[in-house]
Amino acid sequence: MNFVAIDVETANHDMASICQIGMVKYTDGKLADEWESYINPEVCFESIIKRVHGISEETVASSPTLPDVLPEIVEFIGDFVLVCHTHFDRVSLCKAVDRYQKIMPPNLWLDSAKVTRRTWEQFSYRGYGLENVCNFLEYDYQAHDALEDAKAAAQVLLAAEVTG
Repeated sequence: MNFVAIDVETANHDMASICQIGMVKYTDGKLADEWESYINPEVCFESIIKRVHGISEETVASSPTLPDVLPEIVEFIGDFVLVCHTHFDRVSLCKAVDRYQKIMPPNLWLDSAKVTRRTWEQFSYRGYGLENVCNFLEYDYQAHDALEDAKAAAQVLLAAEVTG
């Protein structure tokens, strides 16, 4: 299976306020590459959100903006299927790109939360959050770090492929 798993962290409740992006590329079911960057969202951070992921204005002060790294992101994802756990990361990335009047390529997106809900009966209606599913799969990761969350979403998809 070939895909790129993507995760983002945001500065505030505006889904376009991306402050970190992490991506992992899988080719033939094996980790082929990874990419991550802090992003200066050019907006204020909310305290409650900072407490969740630990990223602040100071963390991203000298980081690139999304338009600065968008060519790298587009090159990294190529024409691969894009994977995220719930719609949040897809919507966030699309809103952020739109905010800068840029265009995302028309890649196919796959939601690993939906895959989870269809693969394991105990997650059909609830409990399909990334941390809970990773606990079930005994996959240890650092939650709320974009690269670690992308790796976790990839592991969920790979485990579902083996199970299904």
